[in-house]
Amino acid sequence: MASWEFWLGIPARILLILLIAGVASAAIRLIIHRIVRGIERGTRSRVIRKLDSGAARWVEDAGLARQRQAQRAKTVGSVLASVATLAVWAIALLMIVSELGFNIAPVIASAGIAGVALSFGAQSLVKDYLSGIFMVAEDQLGIGDVVDLGEATGTVEDVGLRVTQVRDVQGTLWHVRNGEILRVGNSSQGWARAVLDVPLPYDADLDSMTTLLRQTLAGIKHDPDVGEYVLDDPEVWGVESLTGESVTVRVVVKTAPAQQWAVSRVLRVKVKKMLDQHGLSVPLLNQTMVRGGTAKDLYGGGGAGTSAGAASEDG
Repeated sequence: MASWEFWLGIPARILLILLIAGVASAAIRLIIHRIVRGIERGTRSRVIRKLDSGAARWVEDAGLARQRQAQRAKTVGSVLASVATLAVWAIALLMIVSELGFNIAPVIASAGIAGVALSFGAQSLVKDYLSGIFMVAEDQLGIGDVVDLGEATGTVEDVGLRVTQVRDVQGTLWHVRNGEILRVGNSSQGWARAVLDVPLPYDADLDSMTTLLRQTLAGIKHDPDVGEYVLDDPEVWGVESLTGESVTVRVVVKTAPAQQWAVSRVLRVKVKKMLDQHGLSVPLLNQTMVRGGTAKDLYGGGGAGTSAGAASEDG
């Protein structure tokens, strides 16, 4: 029969190793679970389309985004927990083998050499996975978002830990490695803004034209095509640039995410019809404005002149 000294020796140390491994594994899982919960709470709201009495309207809603983010976060958390648990129990197994009297130095040396080799060969792969984990954790993009990743711009179709798939406006599906993504421009988080610069004739009355623009674009919220995407009344911010040919006035409209381009197209049509109704036209860029004299006075003779306020095209 074994003595107490035996049971307090190797078996006790093995039991202690198993106990420490179990506690460490549970603690790591708890930490990862809390991190996942924090990611879920930190998800930003998105503007989504809802039907109210049969009419569509766009409202901020964090529920859908949080549900999607929670699913992705749980997936990543599950992978991390599995990897961490495997690492903890692998270390515990090596320690138990060492306690049983086996020489594990060659095994550790071989594992070290293999680890160095893998670190050189798979460093880009590790970079892709780490970048993918942080992209999911920080909610930088999600499936259905319209994003600008630098080389690829379009709608996100799939987000993986290594590769993100983006389909552009021409239908090309781009596979972008997460480690190569240096910046993410997301047009689907919160809201967007349609920005339209309207060049007006230099001689036009600026106050009257600004009032006319406001009146013309005020009905954009009731437009049958894009009215549901408009979140606020159009704003005329004022003069954006000034040249000898034109005065450029900036008009902006707050819209639902990824709908600013459709709203901008309708705004251009309305501005074009407004100018036509009042007999105005967008000034040409390549022309010479002659004021207070004739072309002969300016150029020293030769060529046909024009009266004050007229313009002759340079060709």
